[in-house]
Amino acid sequence: MKQLMLGNQALARGLYEAGCSVVSSYPGTPSTEVTEEAAKYDEIYCEWAPNEKVAMEVAFGAALAGKRSFCGMKHVGLNVAADPLFTCAYTGVNAGMLICVADDPGMHSSQNEQDSRHYAIAAKVPMVEPADSMEAIEFAKLAYEMSEKFDTPVIVKMCTRVAHSQSVVETSDRITPPEKPYEKNIAKYVMMPGNAIRRHPFVEERTRKLTEYAENCPFNRVEMGDTKLGIITSSTSYQYAKEVFGENASILKLGLVNPLPEKLILDFASKVDKLVIIEELDPIIENHCKQLGMEVTGKDVLPIEGEFSQNLIAEKLGLPKPESCSLDETLPNRPPVMCAGCPHRGLFYTLQKNKCTVLGDIGCYTLGAVAPLNAMEMTLCMGASISSIHGFNKANEGKSEGNTVAVIGDSTFMHSGMTGLANIAYNQSNSTVIILDNSITGMTGHQQNPTTGYNIKGDPAGKIDLEALCRAMGFNRVTVVDPYDLDACDRVIKEELRAAEPSVIISRRPCALLKYVKHEKPLRCDAEKCVGCKSCMKLGCPAISMKDGKAAIDTTLCVGCGVCKQLCKFDALQSQ
Repeated sequence: MKQLMLGNQALARGLYEAGCSVVSSYPGTPSTEVTEEAAKYDEIYCEWAPNEKVAMEVAFGAALAGKRSFCGMKHVGLNVAADPLFTCAYTGVNAGMLICVADDPGMHSSQNEQDSRHYAIAAKVPMVEPADSMEAIEFAKLAYEMSEKFDTPVIVKMCTRVAHSQSVVETSDRITPPEKPYEKNIAKYVMMPGNAIRRHPFVEERTRKLTEYAENCPFNRVEMGDTKLGIITSSTSYQYAKEVFGENASILKLGLVNPLPEKLILDFASKVDKLVIIEELDPIIENHCKQLGMEVTGKDVLPIEGEFSQNLIAEKLGLPKPESCSLDETLPNRPPVMCAGCPHRGLFYTLQKNKCTVLGDIGCYTLGAVAPLNAMEMTLCMGASISSIHGFNKANEGKSEGNTVAVIGDSTFMHSGMTGLANIAYNQSNSTVIILDNSITGMTGHQQNPTTGYNIKGDPAGKIDLEALCRAMGFNRVTVVDPYDLDACDRVIKEELRAAEPSVIISRRPCALLKYVKHEKPLRCDAEKCVGCKSCMKLGCPAISMKDGKAAIDTTLCVGCGVCKQLCKFDALQSQ
């Protein structure tokens, strides 16, 4: 049956059709939907893991047991999972194991713009890269076969445009792969030095065999057109090249991007007059071609950063850009903001009012860094807020402990905050950590996590008690506060910053967008009482604006949280 499918949805369909049995992932845009879609198939066991390292180790364990497995993550998630990746490249697999990594050129939802192909090269594992939804299905099935044939995990690389665009697919029935019972093999699977040193030659030999396979494999194909121009490309860049050049160029489309073929590329190059490499981010294909002694055009004219587009490729390669039209007026910027009723807003307002130095983390609460709150001064990676405040306070020799806090979300805390908290307890910096518990993984679209009490399907699951956990890790001072209560927030923050020992504050209020959250009626502004002081505007709530010098409440956005009401000294903001 032919239908339109999102790239991530299609990859999940490919897992299903290939007979995948176990999926473990951590949500991260642009990869999240692969696991959410896979969870809709009852034949596949799916779970949200606490982090990507755990997810990859679960997938490895399932493959070891003889079941085809999968783990998914975004590009920065592969940083977290690098440890098991590099070693399971040595052990190999039993049943097939796929690792999906979704890159984010243009950094639509990411803190950096890394190119995950480097991981495949460094770990010496194959990487395939579909260019549309149909290839996502086909490549998943072929990748499992390659995984089992060459005894290796296989990385499936997506990118934002492929993951989140739709194209036509044709689905097939699910296959049941042959049983692969687990067999004890200490030399293969126990990676202590004496065994690992004997596995390295296997990895190198496997790479040689994979390179030979790349010369004539179903992932790569040549599309001959005009031979005056030859293009070597992959992924979404292939789509752009086809739209710009059509039949006016010959194209070598690479679907297996590690290891790269040699003879195939040299043969293609011999048939064209000029060779252009079109690839987003780093010049990996380009450098490979140059090592083969070829003269190519690539990053000398195309950018090394950001997303490509049809117009960009046409412009950089000397073709006229298509005609387009634009609006006469300049549209105002619409920067992202925390939602109306966001439970983090009151807490951040209090931190800003108290002139706290706030070391932040990854989540929707990172928006606390922007105006008008301006209440966050550092964001690095998942869990870094807690580790960083310890180092910050140790370096300042006690001078910063009274006004510096770390903030981290509940899901991020479970992901990689606990080890940093253990470090504070063990090495005793007088640090104050605030866990922003909104009862969900908010930034990636409301996925469950180990603190919510529900699994990926919404069924009851194990629930971690944050208060008990923090106390068990050695914290005597653990306080829960409602971020809608500004006076309580102010009191608790001041108390914990004055304390002579490390402490944890849990700011607990469910995300305002959760379906089960019942909101109060929207507030209204009494124009006669409003003096236009703009105190309410300091919150940055999108439901509040100024009109004719008075505060105005957008009742379609306001959830009646009452935080702004606590700032109005003239009782102008009232409940309906």
